[in-house]
Amino acid sequence: MTISKVVRTPAHQQIPVIMSEMQIAAQTLQEIGWGVSIFGSARTPVDSPYYALSEQLGRRLAQAGLPVIAGGGPGIMEAANKGAYNAGGTSIGLNIKLAHEKKPNLYQTHSLHFEYFVSRKATFFMHSAAYIALPGGFGTLDELFEVMTLIQTRKVPPAPVILVGVQFWSGLIDWIKEQLTTNCYIDANSLEMLTISDDVDVIVRQVENFCAAYSEQLGDTAIMPE
Repeated sequence: MTISKVVRTPAHQQIPVIMSEMQIAAQTLQEIGWGVSIFGSARTPVDSPYYALSEQLGRRLAQAGLPVIAGGGPGIMEAANKGAYNAGGTSIGLNIKLAHEKKPNLYQTHSLHFEYFVSRKATFFMHSAAYIALPGGFGTLDELFEVMTLIQTRKVPPAPVILVGVQFWSGLIDWIKEQLTTNCYIDANSLEMLTISDDVDVIVRQVENFCAAYSEQLGDTAIMPE
């Protein structure tokens, strides 16, 4: 077996770039206020019903005055940005340099660029009031489970976490119940932070209601722009 040579950038060279990426993102998003993050696969084709759902969600959230934050790439990310952009809303793309994603999608009012996943993910979690996950692969699962961990451990404020795609996500939820809950690896109430729905009206209403209540509690109008 041939082992490819591993080229690793030293930590002391990575850290300044990561810090700079997070600082630039913080300065940009501070002026915009809290948004709603939408996660999902870059490989979703434009004729997929999930692409249509993501675009509709982006449009409806923008119409509700909520900034939409997506990954900036194709597929689900493009659809979310497209819906918000075409509705005249704030459409934020957290673009990352990847070999298989040649360029950002064209539907971004604010484009941020990242070399590292760690700074990109931190930006999602530091600036979102709610999270919506559509079907996706390892990247989507990584984002979903990290935000659930952060909410569970109270490293970020409570927030709605909504799974779109009942058929897609149901097996995962069953496995979590059968394995994690049954074996006491998570508390029985841990799944209460999750909502599974394909109904755009229900999803948008839940996000709006939460953001309005949270904004009132904090006295912070930045969550719900006028």
